[in-house]
Amino acid sequence: MKRKAVCPGSFDPITLGHLDIISRGAKNFDELHIVVLNNSSKKPAFSVEERMDLIRTVTKDIPNIKVDSYQGLLVDYAREIGANVIIRGLRAVSDFEYEMQITSMNRVLHSDLETFFIMTNNQYSFLSSSIVKEVARYSGDISELVPPEVEEALRQKYIVK
Repeated sequence: MKRKAVCPGSFDPITLGHLDIISRGAKNFDELHIVVLNNSSKKPAFSVEERMDLIRTVTKDIPNIKVDSYQGLLVDYAREIGANVIIRGLRAVSDFEYEMQITSMNRVLHSDLETFFIMTNNQYSFLSSSIVKEVARYSGDISELVPPEVEEALRQKYIVK
């Protein structure tokens, strides 16, 4: 039986911090499903399809990655693919309270689903997709925050017309 895990997020866009968590998580499972979820409280810069394409592009060298999207509860997606682990990245202590609430709710909905937290590399502890988009919107240098393909996609997205 394959060991499957899910790494959920909005990934709008995927950053080097996300890639750090994904690559480290992928080393511990036969399959790591990166699932793009729509966060109704956020206004995305990229469509779900664009985000999935960017993720596929920047993870192409990680053979056990599968990229998907889902409209619904993460626990239902995990059941559908036969995963029993969720991988979440933690940047700072401030992330923990929110993640604890989500994890607790997921355990109520699916008692066999475990959540593994991976601390991000210190160099990415400040990094968020929102910060990246804000800097890119004003033509700031994001080359050390995202893969080159994402930097180019953001440049195209925020080009002044």
